[in-house]
Amino acid sequence: MISPKLLGLIIGWCLWRTAEAAFGLTSKGNSFSIDTNAGLVFDVSKSTGDITSLMYNGVQYQGTSKMTHLNSGLGTSKVTAETINGHVKITIVASSQPVTQYYIAKPNDATIYMATYLTGEINPGELRFLARLRRSAVPNGWHGDVANLDGCTAFEGKDTFKCPNGQTRCKMYTSDRFIEDQVHGVTGKNVGIWMIMPGVAYETSSGGPFMRDINSQSGDDQELYWYMNSGHVRTEPWRFGLHGPYAMQFTTGAKPSPELDTSFFSTLSIQGYVPASKRGTASGFATGVVPNFQPVLHWYNNASQYWTVPSSTTGSYTSPLMKPGTYTVKLYRGEFPIATDTVTITAGSNTVRNITSAEPNPPVVWRIGAFDGQPFELKNGDKIERMHPEDVRMGTWGGSYTVGKSSAKEFPMALFAKEGGAATVTFDLTKEQAAAETTLRVGTTLSFKGGRPAVKIGGWTGRDPGAPKLIDSRGVTRGAYRGYGEVYTWKIAAGTMKEGSNTLTISSAGSGDARFLSANWIVDAVELQGPIGPHSPK
Repeated sequence: MISPKLLGLIIGWCLWRTAEAAFGLTSKGNSFSIDTNAGLVFDVSKSTGDITSLMYNGVQYQGTSKMTHLNSGLGTSKVTAETINGHVKITIVASSQPVTQYYIAKPNDATIYMATYLTGEINPGELRFLARLRRSAVPNGWHGDVANLDGCTAFEGKDTFKCPNGQTRCKMYTSDRFIEDQVHGVTGKNVGIWMIMPGVAYETSSGGPFMRDINSQSGDDQELYWYMNSGHVRTEPWRFGLHGPYAMQFTTGAKPSPELDTSFFSTLSIQGYVPASKRGTASGFATGVVPNFQPVLHWYNNASQYWTVPSSTTGSYTSPLMKPGTYTVKLYRGEFPIATDTVTITAGSNTVRNITSAEPNPPVVWRIGAFDGQPFELKNGDKIERMHPEDVRMGTWGGSYTVGKSSAKEFPMALFAKEGGAATVTFDLTKEQAAAETTLRVGTTLSFKGGRPAVKIGGWTGRDPGAPKLIDSRGVTRGAYRGYGEVYTWKIAAGTMKEGSNTLTISSAGSGDARFLSANWIVDAVELQGPIGPHSPK
């Protein structure tokens, strides 16, 4: 038998737990506390807008040294909280930055929905959401150990580390292309904490579908990021306006779906939010992409950007819902642009627009790699996104390639002015080919410190094309491979080369610092255009 006193205590505890679990907003001391009634209770500072507590299923996940916030914190801010249309809405207006941050809670949903409204450049200029979490509770970073700093020492800048076993680590190595990065997260025992970027979350970001940036870092804290505007290999100006909606969701471990319904934002008076009813679409056919390459369509103007992947069989496509306006539209084969057009989008309607490849198709004597804007098929290209060129797991740099005998994986994916030396290509020409004018074509995906191709064949030396447009960021050493994507061509007069064996020497012009921080460039593909022969690509 349970005594009446004990029964009363049990009933009281149950009533307390029920009250504690009810969805809603509570003001307590220096914080607003939001209970989602789905296991997640989070607190927001009334003075800074920092998230100071992240309790999920009774476990505290918020780190202790630094809080969770936009950038590294907004400092003193005006923070208001309200319940509106059944949702809790926290609004943080920064006092010293041109930014307003929103946190939204939805009943029975262990998710913090967010949006960031930006009216100008912030200091520092990059825009990111950063959750700082207890490492002991969520030890597993994104992409495994690529940014696990345990026992490792910084050897390049403050963000690239070398471990005792010769492997390298960097938070940039956790990045994925925006076109694919809709969900990423960190995990632990019975928990996953996930960033979700649904639908048009990237529309006010910069860099396009192939931009990549930091997703996590495993140091004293477990850091979980979403970068909205990035200065890492930056190729275009910032966009301002509303970034999002996006979200941080807690699960018992499973990766959530990227199909997150955020239509309820239309009822919450979120500055800059554009509902579906005030957007339009484009549709049609994107054709001319060589089979076995992914087609990608990209729409952009100064205010917004969008993308989609057309059907690889028919080329049919429908764009995401876009804000009204006139957009440049590019068609890519992989990441290599092959057509450009413009389209005007009108709210509430669909614009039919077809686009087809405008890429020329000259005869080719031989080709190394593929003009697809990516170096992955070349030597070390399969590793470069997740490790430093100096990593012990990397192959050698430079090297020799023989047309008709070598594979693409024998030609280096990058050439450095002060490391690895040149690459050579040995090839045979028929009498007819040697007697014809030819064109040497070299595609690059990214340049650092003015790096560009320097080419020689026998006694012929190609002109120096000059340094390309500077990107003020380390690239290949932090796992990046995409920049402006310059393509260089040289005309080679008839009779310059000889019948039989010829050797192309290709290296990096420029100087820069030592080794892998010297002038360098990443290879997309190399080809000699001219009369076809036994080694011409099929």
